[in-house]
Amino acid sequence: MDEATVARRLREAREALHGRRNVVATGVGYKVSDGVRTGELSIVCSVTEKVPLAQLAEADRVPPSIGEVATDVVATGVLRALAAPTDRHRPAPGGVSIGHPDVTAGTLGCLVYRDGEPYILSNNHVLADENRARIGDPVLQPGAYDGGRSPQDAIAVLADFVPVRMAEEESGCAFARAAAAALNAIARALGSGARLRAVSADVVDNLVDCAIARPIDDAMVSAAILGLGTPAGVAEAALGTAVRKSGRTTGVTSGEIVQVDVTADIRFGSATARFTDQLMAGAMSQGGDSGSAVLDAGGRLVGLLFAGSENTTLINRSANVLAALGVTL
Repeated sequence: MDEATVARRLREAREALHGRRNVVATGVGYKVSDGVRTGELSIVCSVTEKVPLAQLAEADRVPPSIGEVATDVVATGVLRALAAPTDRHRPAPGGVSIGHPDVTAGTLGCLVYRDGEPYILSNNHVLADENRARIGDPVLQPGAYDGGRSPQDAIAVLADFVPVRMAEEESGCAFARAAAAALNAIARALGSGARLRAVSADVVDNLVDCAIARPIDDAMVSAAILGLGTPAGVAEAALGTAVRKSGRTTGVTSGEIVQVDVTADIRFGSATARFTDQLMAGAMSQGGDSGSAVLDAGGRLVGLLFAGSENTTLINRSANVLAALGVTL
C-alpha cells in the first residue's frame, strides 16, 4: 500500500478520530509492534495515555483499521507549545534559565538528591555568585537577565556550594599586609592615586564549580532535562565519548570529549582559578550555558558544564561534583 492511499484514508477519517477521547494527533507512519517498527504504513493516533479498551466507550475506541489501512495508537502525553529556555517554567526542568539575584543568568543542570530530598544542581558562579552569596539566598527562575525578579520568581534557596579558590586572593600574611599599607600611605602623601594590595601568589587547585539549591516546593521542579529527558544514571566519560547538553543560551547541542585530565586557568572577572581533572569538549556552549548537565549517548550524567570559549567547553567530572556536594543523582 502506498503513502498516498494511507493519507487519503486519514483525510476521510481525521475529524472522527479527533473526536475520540484522548486523541491529540493523527498522521501517517509505520506501525510499531512489540516496540519494533514494521514496514507497514498505518494511520497513527497519538493519545495522551493508553487506556484499557474496557474503560473506553465504544465511540472513543480507535478502530484496528480504517478501510484497508491499519491503525496504530501511540501514547505521547499532552502536546504543549514548547517554551524557550529563558522563559518562566513551572515545573522547571533542567536546561532552563536560573540564577542568584545578583548574577545575570545561567542554566539549571538537573535534580540531585541529599537525604532523599531533591536539590537543583548548577554552578557556584550561577547559584552562589562566585562565593559571595549566603546560604538561604533566593534562586530565581528565570535568572535576573531573563526577567526573573524576587520574590515572585524565586524557585529555591541556596543550600550549599563548594567555594572556588581564586589564585589572587587577599593575602593572610600580616607582614605583607602591613608593608602594603605603609607603601599606600607614602603614595597618598605623594599625591598618587595608585594603591598596592597584598595578595597570595599560591595557586590552589579546584576540582568543581558547583552548588545546590533546595526548591521552595518540590512541585516547582522537574527531574527531566529540556530536550533530553530524565538522566538515566551516572557514567565516566573518556576520550571520544559523545556528549549532549541542554542549556539556557544554545539549547540542546552535541559534542565529543576531546581531552581528559585537563588543567585549566579560568577567568572569573578580574581573578583566575585553576581547575584540575576536567573534561574538555569542542564548541557546544556559550555564555549562559554554565551549569548545564552533560550527558553521554546513553543519557547518563558525565559532568557539569562550567566554562569555555568560542571553540572549547570545559566540564567538571560528575564523580567529583556529586562527591563534593554529598549528593546522588
